[in-house]
Formats: sequence, structure tokens, C-alpha cells
Amino acid sequence: MNNNAQLNDQDIMDDLLTMEKQIISAYNTGITESSCQNLRQTLTSNLLETHQLQYTIFDTMKKKGWYQTKDAQDQDVNNAKNKYSNIKNQL
Repeated sequence: MNNNAQLNDQDIMDDLLTMEKQIISAYNTGITESSCQNLRQTLTSNLLETHQLQYTIFDTMKKKGWYQTKDAQDQDVNNAKNKYSNIKNQL
């Protein structure tokens, strides 16, 4: 099968964003399951770097109109803060 389809820039960026999200998930799992402090520190450092890269990709896509977002209303933000603050206090 000869498939000459090529990915455009938006497809490539979308693929990169998905990949970074998966890497972040893997680092989170590794951190929570590691008992070695040195390994945890290394994974945490890598996680922070990956978060920054993920944001850079996301921000680029958003600026190009390839990732649509909407701003949360102030009341929605306050409701979320209160909800999760209450959950934290119950723990």
C-alpha cells in the first residue's frame, strides 16, 4: 500500500500535544510508584520540563487558532476553588 498522505503543521502539533500529555501521565505514575528518592527527584524534574514543553505546544496551537478555548467566568472559577477547597479540608 502506497500512502503519500502527509501531515500538515496542525496535525503534527496536535500529535506532539497528545504525546506530551501521555508522557506527563507516565511521569506522574512513575513518581507515585517510586520509592527511590533520587529517582523521584529526577522524574519530577523531567515532569516539570515536560509540562513547560506541553504548554509551549498548547500556547502555539492556541495562538494559531488550532486549539479553541474559552475563558471561565469568575463565578465558575470561584465555585471550583470552593469545591476543591472543601474536598481538601474533608481529607
